[in-house]
This record gives sequence, C-alpha cells and structure tokens, in this order.
Amino acid sequence: MKAIVISGKGKIDLTNVTDLVKQANQVIFSPKFVGICGSDLHYLADGSVGQSVIREPLIPGHEVSGTLDESVVIDGKTIPQGTKITVHPATFGDKQDRIAAYPEIWPNGRYLGSAQYLPHTQGGMVEQMAVRPDQVRVVPDNVSLESAALAEPLSVGLHAIQLAGGVKGKKVLVSGAGPIGLLAAGGAVTLGANSVTVSDVLDEPLARAKKLGVQRRINVAKESLPTNEFDLILECSGAAPAISASFKAAALGATIMQVGMMIDQSIPLNISSINGKELTYRGSFRFKNEIDQALQILSKNPVISTVITQIFKAGNYRKAFEVAKDAKQSAKVLIEM
Repeated sequence: MKAIVISGKGKIDLTNVTDLVKQANQVIFSPKFVGICGSDLHYLADGSVGQSVIREPLIPGHEVSGTLDESVVIDGKTIPQGTKITVHPATFGDKQDRIAAYPEIWPNGRYLGSAQYLPHTQGGMVEQMAVRPDQVRVVPDNVSLESAALAEPLSVGLHAIQLAGGVKGKKVLVSGAGPIGLLAAGGAVTLGANSVTVSDVLDEPLARAKKLGVQRRINVAKESLPTNEFDLILECSGAAPAISASFKAAALGATIMQVGMMIDQSIPLNISSINGKELTYRGSFRFKNEIDQALQILSKNPVISTVITQIFKAGNYRKAFEVAKDAKQSAKVLIEM
C-alpha cells in the first residue's frame, strides 16, 4: 500500500507501508483528496510542530475526503459502500468535568497525521485507512470530494466564530489571508456578517479573498488598519505585529479570537487598549463538532471552493509541498491519492 511518509526534517517519500489492519470498531475508506496543512509543512521543514517531534515515520494529512470501501451503520442508518465522506480527525482525550463542553482541549487527545504521541497517529496521505464510524461524515450530493477536503480547515474558522458568539450583524476583520483565514472569511460571509474585511501583507492572497465576497481587503504592508472599527477580529496569522494591530482595530467591547498558532516563545505585543476598550481576547484550538456545519456551508456557498488553488497527483508530492509553502502561488493545495 502506497503512502506519503515524512521521516524527519526534509525527508519525505512516496513509499510502500504495511497493509491496513482494521480494528473491530473501525470502517475502511479510500482517501481521494488530502489538503496540505501548515502543520504538514512544518513537519517536513523542521521535523516538528511545536512540541510534536517526528520520532518514527509519519503519514501526514488530516484534511481528508474519500469514499467508503464498505457499508457502515451510523445512528441506525446504513451508509453504503462508495458513499462520499470526509472524516473528523480528532479522538478527544480524557474528559475534564471543569471543561466538559470543550473536548477539543481535553488532555491526551489524538489527531490524524500527528506526531504528538508515540506511536504517531497516522494521517490520510495513504491509499486506504480505517477510522471509527463516529468520525465519518457523509458529504452532501452537491459538494465534490475536492471541496469536501476543505471541511476540516473550514471547521477551524467556524469554531472560532462559534466561541465568539457568531458573526450575524457584526463588522468582522480576518487578519491573515492564508487558507484558514480565507475559509474563515468565507464562513463569516455565508453566516451573515454585516461586513467582512481581510488583511494580509501580500496582494496575491488578498486577491483570492475578493472571490469570497468580502467587502474590503487591506494590504497592511502598504496601509494601516482602521482604528476602533471591528466588532469581531479573527486573528489567523499568528504574527506579533498583526496581533498588536488587531487590538487597535478592535471597536469598543469587541472580541479578538486568536486562531493562528503562535511560536512558543516570548514576543512583544502591544495590547494596551484591552483595558480601555474592555476587549475580550480569547484563544481557539482546532474544533469540536463544527465539521457538520462546514459541510452545510460548502453546500450552500460553493464559491468557498475557490480557496483550492492547486491539485497534485500523489506521485508529484514534492512539487505539491513546495507550492503549498509559497503563499504567492497557492492557498489550499490538495494531493489526489
């Protein structure tokens, strides 16, 4: 069975792996399209993502769509072989009563394509894989398998929106026009934001944002964000200057959601306005069950699929990863298995 495998810093190959062994509580499916995420790029470039270090060969990929290789019964309903699906990549960890409503941050959880624990949790860049039935999500008829691979990263933005109390009627700023930022912007537009503005330091990602129906695009390398304007800011860059700028751009009583992951180190931030404006600054991590909403949004607003900029066959994996790390060339890059 063929799989794309990262074995350490700068080491990636399309190689044969051990044939799938299905557990009693699992269902087999064949991945068709897998998105390249920023974490996948870090595993290849650095051999690690934060504290997650590759210590054995890792099959990357948690943004997966494919077809069932066998029928499965879910909630009393038979889902037949050949059905289009995507998968929820999380196995939630040890339940914590104090944060029972937030399983995405329970300790000891696992995620497809992650090197956090040993053995590593293998991901979707493989010809065949097995998941629990509760991870299976049926793709709507009018959503292609290519678009369905966006459900997971779209869910990340939707989770932040949910934690912030929604976007209906709000002036929204999305800071950072990478794949997550673009998808968050598309989600905010679809969910009825009063207006959506997207900022970035590059013109190319901002041009992609225009297709999503955002009202304004700002290149912050050329002009500053307006001050005291936005009710909700989805900070998707993780860059210190952008975070500081978000505090100035936030309106009185606004909420800033930190979606973009930051480097684990001390960095200077200017958050002086957090008191005078009574701002809420809150983190957002992965998602809970928003993948169901993501599929509905992809069905309702097919324009969101324009975030996919390139699709490469599995044999061209090196080129796929090379293009995916260049924000001028690409937004979301998919690998076709």
